[in-house]
Amino acid sequence: MNIRSLFLQHVAQTSPAPLAIHINKAQGNYLYDTDGQAYIDLIGGISVCNVGHCHPAVVTAIKEQAEAYLHVMVYGELVQSPQVQYAQLLTQFLPQSLDTVYFTNSGAEAVEGAIKLARRITGRPEMIACNNSYHGSTLGALSIIGDEYWRNAYRPLLPGVWHHDYNSDALIEAINDQTACVIIETVQAEAGIKEPATDWLHRLREKCTETGTLLIFDEIQCGFGRTGKLWGFEHYAVIPDILLLGKALGGGMPLGAFVSSHQNMQVFTHNPVLGHITTFGGHPVSCAAGIAAFHALQDENMVAGVYEKEQLFLTLLKHPKIKAVRSKGLLMAIELESSEQVITALQACLRQGVFSDWFLFAPQCIRIAPPLTITNDEIKKASEAILNCL
Repeated sequence: MNIRSLFLQHVAQTSPAPLAIHINKAQGNYLYDTDGQAYIDLIGGISVCNVGHCHPAVVTAIKEQAEAYLHVMVYGELVQSPQVQYAQLLTQFLPQSLDTVYFTNSGAEAVEGAIKLARRITGRPEMIACNNSYHGSTLGALSIIGDEYWRNAYRPLLPGVWHHDYNSDALIEAINDQTACVIIETVQAEAGIKEPATDWLHRLREKCTETGTLLIFDEIQCGFGRTGKLWGFEHYAVIPDILLLGKALGGGMPLGAFVSSHQNMQVFTHNPVLGHITTFGGHPVSCAAGIAAFHALQDENMVAGVYEKEQLFLTLLKHPKIKAVRSKGLLMAIELESSEQVITALQACLRQGVFSDWFLFAPQCIRIAPPLTITNDEIKKASEAILNCL
């Protein structure tokens, strides 16, 4: 049996028809398959590879840490330099109230930890989230994602979760003294790129403060420069009580985190002790890779070029079949007439050496979320391919 057949037989599948392209190399802004075909990567591992695939500094950091030590002990009990150094580095670029990091294996695990933290701090049972929001597939995260199609098959889920529309007054009015937290994406991604109204976000912050409700921003997709600023919330001058990170956090290695104040995080140390634990969270190799990726993001000034690249995409992506292009930095959605058009276009793009995807709650949209290192020439080639396919 060839490797594709073995993949279909022995690797658990998540859809009836996976792409099943056999990738044997990824470098910079390209993926390469075993037939030698190169693909411009327009999704960057779903906003993971912000600094490009296999950035030399990241690869070096992985090798050096692997030669020093791998896993040594359950998270939080031993001093592991990569964890400490990365936590310090992150908090240097965050508001003072976000000064303590809890590393996890993934973004979904960061969501789970944040839910526990909010309930533990407030002693309240209820949570508010948004329709068409995505926060992960574990049971707690699934309870708060905003689409019944994905939730329904796994009920009963966590009780006391209320969903309201993003940017709606109804969401703000629903916050009360039983609300432990409001969790929102700073920019809604899977909904097809929806940005919050600044006034709405400020009123949300005020209502949470007034009621003692924790405000959680999920920046798992939109963090690390993707929107044109290091953190999405910097666009709106609103600071959350808990920040969720993942995807690009590990520079291509698995890593997530939730960040809050030192005072808030202390609740996990007693009643019960080990109030939140993980074996592999903050793995030293992942943290070493994340440090290298973060430095590359800063040293190579990658975030500064995001706006210009966004504008180039917007200038080029004009076609009668394109109903709209929504964007926040290099997080973009090309809206077509139907999901069928999107699938046809994506398959045609693959034949032209361009790799892209769609959105869970906006299947009529093509996803654009390339490495921030994508060049103007690559943007032109990718855009031309998309237009040709349409």
